[in-house]
Amino acid sequence: MTRLRIHERSEFYWSRARKIIPAGTQTLSKGPTQYVNGVAPKYLRAGKGCRVWDVDGNEYIDYGMGLHPIILGYCYPAVDEAIRKQLEEGITFTLMHPLEVEVAEQLIELIPCAEAVRFGKNGSDVTAAAVRAARAYTGRDKVACCGYHGWQDWYIGSTEHHRGVPKVVRGLTLVFEYNSIESLERLFREHAGEIAAVIMEPVGVEAPRDGFLEQVRDLTHRNGALLIFDEIITGFRFSLGGAQEFFGVVPDMATFGKCMANGMPVSALVGRREVMEVFNEVFFSCTFGGECLSLAAAKATMQELQNRNVLSFVWRQGEKLQQGFNKLVQEAGLGDRVQCVGYPCRTVIRFTDEHGNESLLMKSLFQQEVLKRGILWAGYHAISFSHGDEEIERTLEAFGEALGVLVEALEAGDVARYLEGPPVQPVFRRV
Repeated sequence: MTRLRIHERSEFYWSRARKIIPAGTQTLSKGPTQYVNGVAPKYLRAGKGCRVWDVDGNEYIDYGMGLHPIILGYCYPAVDEAIRKQLEEGITFTLMHPLEVEVAEQLIELIPCAEAVRFGKNGSDVTAAAVRAARAYTGRDKVACCGYHGWQDWYIGSTEHHRGVPKVVRGLTLVFEYNSIESLERLFREHAGEIAAVIMEPVGVEAPRDGFLEQVRDLTHRNGALLIFDEIITGFRFSLGGAQEFFGVVPDMATFGKCMANGMPVSALVGRREVMEVFNEVFFSCTFGGECLSLAAAKATMQELQNRNVLSFVWRQGEKLQQGFNKLVQEAGLGDRVQCVGYPCRTVIRFTDEHGNESLLMKSLFQQEVLKRGILWAGYHAISFSHGDEEIERTLEAFGEALGVLVEALEAGDVARYLEGPPVQPVFRRV
């Protein structure tokens, strides 16, 4: 059921932000371009479990969950208590803190490739550190990548968003295609003896086919390079040991973040001791690498993930949502145009036009209608431990009603006419 939602305070803050914040937002994926303008809120005030409230007091069931990190739920008691307890003793210190050791030991226990650990604050920190370590270890400069790896020069220079990155840096990063071992073989032939590492997201929405990850590992090692898995999203979501444990393919190094601390800013680079020992000489150091509130949150989060069988629940709820939605799609007669794809722990809804191309207009209309029904949705589902049966059922009800509006718009032959604001704009990261 739809209801009128007022966004006056969201627009008030946005009018102020546009004057003083370039692009208007600190995180592009959170900005207004990813939502139907005028229908979606722009600023959130609070969260509890899997629900959030915007600055105007509107309540939503959230499927972005902070862009994936909130694996347990907003304001999760055990994690919040760990943060409060550490806050009473201090946030960051002049010397090291025991939490650095304790959390590193937890990671080594859980992650197959982890024999040594270094901490950062976000994914870009540790992917950049991994690349630097690989270059130091191999004595080579070039890197082959597949996926999204953050904003640092070494990666972003390989994309269309390379303004400000020197050409000499841009030429050091080579891109290959997922599930195409031929594209990686070609890079190794064309740049023989020059590639230090292959860094890749082990899985996104598309499943690896025909032993693709095993082929990448073997090809990389045959050519004297290191394999790095970027597990910023997959870590602590696919399994406790990440996608490397789930698929049984162990890299030389891996990066973790997001779900690691249920929303607190911390990331980790882990890997084989022999490789990680280059950090005895390679410079990777930051003031807040050992910041204690985030480490306390990470320790508590990993304990909850282990003790409460969280990921089995996440997969089960994700499967309910995915299967329930795809059933609704078939009943609506949209099976050739709309589909929920991916692994149950992280799914995406795809919309295609009559030619089979991605349809942002269809996505925008669907988003508009679920927003009006209290679902905060940007195209994907980051299921958490707090998404209970009630929330899944309510979401499927909203999804079904939104599909009904979409069918009506498609039959009328004018999806754009049904939109109440500018549509969603293309995203940089393609899922």
